[in-house]
Amino acid sequence: MYATALPLAAYRAAITLEGPFSSVTSQGPDARHTDLVREALDLLGDDPAATRAGLRPGAADRLDDPAARRLLRAVLTVREPDPLPTGTARVLDRLLSGELLARPTTDAASLLTLRDTLPDTTYRAAERTALWQGDITALHADAIVNAANSALLGCFAPMHRCIDNAVHGAAGPRLRADCHTIMTLQGHPEPTGTAKITRGYHLPARYVLHTVGPIVYGSLDAGHEQALAASYRACLDLAADVEGIRTVAFCGISTGVFGYPKTPAARTAVNTVADWLDHHPGRLDRVIFNVYADDDHAAYTHALTEGTPSR
Repeated sequence: MYATALPLAAYRAAITLEGPFSSVTSQGPDARHTDLVREALDLLGDDPAATRAGLRPGAADRLDDPAARRLLRAVLTVREPDPLPTGTARVLDRLLSGELLARPTTDAASLLTLRDTLPDTTYRAAERTALWQGDITALHADAIVNAANSALLGCFAPMHRCIDNAVHGAAGPRLRADCHTIMTLQGHPEPTGTAKITRGYHLPARYVLHTVGPIVYGSLDAGHEQALAASYRACLDLAADVEGIRTVAFCGISTGVFGYPKTPAARTAVNTVADWLDHHPGRLDRVIFNVYADDDHAAYTHALTEGTPSR
């Protein structure tokens, strides 16, 4: 494992981190949505990724609208972070911004704190944290956390049900391009327990914090717990270095394909966040523990009501 990771100062300007992002939207949330999908597929038809994703000449014309959208997502998922064909970025920006406008989002600042939702909890950070079950790509927070792999370029498996794929799919190919810029500057895979930050592009969140959590094969040990805690701290430290970030939403780092058991992962998450907030009073307004499945919610509820005595 590499001992060091590229610091923010070494890539901040290269990805124009604080620069505003504004895309050209279509006329209304879903106007010409299907036309934009097919226009993008046409523009990407000669791209090497198109063949790998199953896009053959004329194939899109035989697909219904949902299937055409799935095919476009597959092409973008398998595509390397190379420059897009002329005109494609503009079409994708119109499509993705329209899709964002068309779907409901949740404002992180409106979420009830754990003190409100779990009044009997002894969790010492209950006034500064929230537990929210839903799609993190629909959460309007200043920054959301993406559980990445060490290549830090997103998931290249079409329709794979991982958070990495969901985040990159909603944000669009500009996100992968920024990650590629960072990783080229770094020159080696991202170490476990560290983090990088990019803009969120077509996500409702302005920023994405990318972290590589530990992979668990077999029994859980102290090294896994230390590495997982390091990922949470790295994200919070990095968020604190970017002015304007006041709300951060964490996914369940490492609890998907990386195999970390959900209940001990939740315990490490809530304890690490509470420790960090204690040591950085006032820096963040709210930290959200985002869960998606019912068993994820149960793991956090257990950690917050039975496994986190006040200290």
